[in-house]
Amino acid sequence: MKTLKILFIADEPAPALWDYFEESRLEGIDLIISCGDLPPQYLSFLATFFVGPVLYIYGNHDESYIDTPPDGCTCIDGKVFEFEGVRIAGLGGCMKYNYGTFQYTERQMFFRSLKLQYRLRKHKGLDIFVSHAPAYELNDGKDLPHMGFRCFHRLLEKYHPKFFVHGHVHLNYNYLQKRICTHEDTTVINAFERYILEYPLPEISV
Repeated sequence: MKTLKILFIADEPAPALWDYFEESRLEGIDLIISCGDLPPQYLSFLATFFVGPVLYIYGNHDESYIDTPPDGCTCIDGKVFEFEGVRIAGLGGCMKYNYGTFQYTERQMFFRSLKLQYRLRKHKGLDIFVSHAPAYELNDGKDLPHMGFRCFHRLLEKYHPKFFVHGHVHLNYNYLQKRICTHEDTTVINAFERYILEYPLPEISV
């Protein structure tokens, strides 16, 4: 079965992809997706050496992207991006805990998700949902800044994407924190630092 090999990154630059970078580390990768809170220079650096698309959404610490967006990259925050027949949608930001630009109340994120659903109708579904913050009680934190959004459950239960990939919850803060869990028929992945996903592409009959 043919697969789409996606490199997800989030929260902290992976030393192997920046400080000790070798082009061979990107061999076989078809797509790079940032789940937020990474220096724009890091994404620009990867885009320089990578021949495929580099996509990103905003993390809660990404105000610098407003004046210095990463070069050679595509923002999919609030949008739908289709690649090799795989429909990918993104919603950045986290739960509002102060006055940051990319922070939202549950109500604000709910209306953002409604706008995203309007775009999803045109694509007739969703295969991979990408966010910065997790969904409520799906590998989220108990404190307000790291609490997940309840409205994400509505997206998962309406569109049943195969994968939901997020960042924001640092795995090195809590060794008991899970990287992967499931919600109904969706696999939920915390992309902290880096995670490679091999997405099975549908067979095309001739």
